Amino acid sequence: MITVMYHDDLKEVQGDAPLAALLRAPAAAAPFDRLEWWQGLVQECDIFPLIAVARGGSARAALPLYRVKRRIETLANWYSFRVCPILTPGADHAALLTALATDLAGEAPRIVLAPLPDEDGETTLLANAFRRAGWIVFREVCDTNHVLHVGGRSYDDYLASRPGQLRTTLKRKAAKVTVTIEDHFNPASWQAYEAIYAQSWKPGEGSPTFLRRFAEEEGAAGRIRLGMACADGEPVAAQFWTVENGTAFIHKLAHLESAKPLSPGTTLSAALFRQVIDEDKVALVDFGTGNDGYKRDWMEEVRPRYRLDMLRPGWPDNWPIIAKATARSAYRRLAPGRNHV
Repeated sequence: MITVMYHDDLKEVQGDAPLAALLRAPAAAAPFDRLEWWQGLVQECDIFPLIAVARGGSARAALPLYRVKRRIETLANWYSFRVCPILTPGADHAALLTALATDLAGEAPRIVLAPLPDEDGETTLLANAFRRAGWIVFREVCDTNHVLHVGGRSYDDYLASRPGQLRTTLKRKAAKVTVTIEDHFNPASWQAYEAIYAQSWKPGEGSPTFLRRFAEEEGAAGRIRLGMACADGEPVAAQFWTVENGTAFIHKLAHLESAKPLSPGTTLSAALFRQVIDEDKVALVDFGTGNDGYKRDWMEEVRPRYRLDMLRPGWPDNWPIIAKATARSAYRRLAPGRNHV
């Protein structure tokens, strides 16, 4: 028998022992799957959670969600590389998620989930579950994710495969800055990172307090890799990476525009790639979402991130949305070179 429960108090999630175990490292595959990440979103970003959980014996399927007026969306913000269902390994995932999708019909007439991966069939599994539960489901690509599969290479082997212009830049500019990499949280280094970010080309942070809290937690766990490049003793570039379960996650990077002729970001990236490949022995480097051109110099694979828009057909307010989405879907199927819904 499968039952469905909802939690708007994350302390209740901690009280569910099988689910709490799935949300702790090393069981959690990434930072975005951990309870601490959800707590940070709730407490620092003013997001009121709705954790939907299907239970069958000791098996669990959970979706981190929150309400936006009459709609439900994924519990995430712009720091989230992806969101996916939390599932007990070996359980009947289709049955658990179908029960969850069926019960969610009583919570909202529309649910939007993004950004979802599909490397292990997560998006497909969710879409099928919601369709079985009577929802109309629209699926589309909403973002891209650049990654590097190390494949057992050393850093030197990896570097030899990078574009010639990148390797030339490193040879010419590497000596112009000094680089340090810290595996613990250093308040002074974090303050330098924030100062660099504020003067960089990057847009304003979504929630600096959330990011600092996350960095402090990762530092306490030994997962942080905070890189700093200095010229004449002054910080000019900074990058915030973490390492977990054989994956290096590149969260934030920035450099001073005034230091751009020194290419400090390129030199700092190279040092961090050497660190995670040769020292941390990661199998994967994840550059998060976004199709920035500089990511292609370092990464070798681009993976899609999906949005699922699920609507109850009996809700009148959904009818114009369904009509527009259906028309858009038909157009994309007919137009060559476009993402299919």
